[in-house]
Amino acid sequence: MSQDRFPDKKIHLGIFFQGVNHTTIWSDPSSGPQIDFETFRRMVTTAERGLFDAFFLGEGLRLREQDGRILDLDIAGRPDAITQLAALAGITRHIGLVATQNITYNEPADLARKLAGLDLLSGGRAGWNAVTTDNAWTGANFRRGGFADHALRYERAGEFLTLARQIWDSWSDDAIALSAHGSTWLAPDSVRPVQADSDHFRVSITPTLPRSPQEHPVIFQAGDSPAGRDFAAAHAEVIFSRHGTDFDEASEFADDIRARLRAAGRPEDDIRILPGTQIVLAEQESEVEDKVRWVLENQITGPTALSLVGQVWGIDLSDRDPDGPLPAEDPAPSPISGTRGAQRDGQDRIEIAHAWRALAEAKHLTLRQVAVETSHRSGFAGTPGRVADELTRWVRRGASDGFNISPYLVPTGLDDIVDLLIPELQERNSYRTEYTGSTLREHLGLRPPLTRRG
Repeated sequence: MSQDRFPDKKIHLGIFFQGVNHTTIWSDPSSGPQIDFETFRRMVTTAERGLFDAFFLGEGLRLREQDGRILDLDIAGRPDAITQLAALAGITRHIGLVATQNITYNEPADLARKLAGLDLLSGGRAGWNAVTTDNAWTGANFRRGGFADHALRYERAGEFLTLARQIWDSWSDDAIALSAHGSTWLAPDSVRPVQADSDHFRVSITPTLPRSPQEHPVIFQAGDSPAGRDFAAAHAEVIFSRHGTDFDEASEFADDIRARLRAAGRPEDDIRILPGTQIVLAEQESEVEDKVRWVLENQITGPTALSLVGQVWGIDLSDRDPDGPLPAEDPAPSPISGTRGAQRDGQDRIEIAHAWRALAEAKHLTLRQVAVETSHRSGFAGTPGRVADELTRWVRRGASDGFNISPYLVPTGLDDIVDLLIPELQERNSYRTEYTGSTLREHLGLRPPLTRRG
C-alpha cells in the first residue's frame, strides 16, 4: 500500500543564489563573474528551459568579517537583487523572479513601490523574500543600527507587510480611464491613501502604481524560530526552509507549519514549503561518490576550513595546516561572534568544540575533514533516476512542496539538472511538462493574496 499522502502532487522547483556564501565554487573555469549580466542570463534562461517556478536571489547588505578583516573567501559583489531581476524580466517570459529585501532597513512606501514595479514589468512574476535583521554589524550601514530585538523585529515586520498590502490594494480595478474621450486619466476617488500611526510607522502614503496581473508579489519567508514560523503562518505564501537534507526533519517542519496555518485560520495548503538543498548528479552510480567528494573539496578549501574552525575557537588559524588536527586547547567560554555574519553566531564555543573533537576522534578526521562534515550537507546525490525517485517521495509524502536548489557552479550548475533530472521527473508524472499560467502565483498554484479573497 502506498504511503503517499498526495499521490498526484507535482514538484515545484526554484533556483536560489545566495547573496554572500562560500558554497559557490567560484574558482572552477566554468564559473562566471558575479557582476556579469551574462552569468545570470545564462542561469535564468536554463532554469526557464527547465520549467522552474522561480529564480530566487538572496541579498547580502554587508560583507562578512573575521578578526576585524573582510572575509575574502566568500563570493560577493552581485548587484542589487531588484535591479538584477528587472533586467532579467526583459529576457524571460514565464519564470518567477524573487528578490530578497530587508524589512528592517527599508520603508513600506518605497519598497512596496519597487516590488510593484518589478511585478508590473514582469507581467505578474515578482516575489518578495521578506527578511529582517537585528545585528548592529549590518545596522551600521544605516541610521537605525541594529535597533530591534527578536520579538520587536517581527512586530515591525508584520506592520510593514500589512502596509505593503494596503499599498498594493490602493488602486481600484477600474482606476485607469480606458477611453481616450475621458476628461481625466484616473477615475475619481480610485486611489485610496494609506495611513498608519503606530510606534513603528507614522505615514500618509499616496501609492503610485496599479496592481499587476497577479495582484500582489508573492510573499516568501525563511524564519525557522517559533516566532518566525508564526510570522510565516500569518503572512507568507511560500516558506524557504533549511530542512532540505533530512526527510524526517522536513516532515516535522511541514506538519508544524500546517498546524500553525490552521491555528491562524488559513487552509493548511495555503503555503508552499520549499526547503533549500543542493543536488549532485552523476550518470553512473559508480561516479556519484567521486562527484560528491569533488564538490565538497572545492567548496571547503583549506583556507575556508581554517576560517570555519577559527570562528568556533575564536582565534586566527590561518597559519595552521588544514590537513592537521583540530586545535588541542579549548576555546574561550563565550558565544561565537568572531565572524560577523557567521552561521553559528551566538552559539556556545566549548559545546561545539567538544562535539567536533568527538567527531574527529571517532572518524579519524583532520581539521579540514571536520569542517566538511559539519558545515555542509550535500542534500541529494545520485543518478538522475535515483534523485528523481527521492524528490518525488518527499513531495508526495508531504515533507515539502518542492525544493529551492542552490547550484554549486554558476551559471553551469543547472545544466545537468535540466537536461538529466527534469526528464526523469516528468517520466514519473511528478513535474510539469509546460507552463500553464503566466504569473508566479499561477505557477505555484496559490490562492489570491490574503487581502483579495472577498
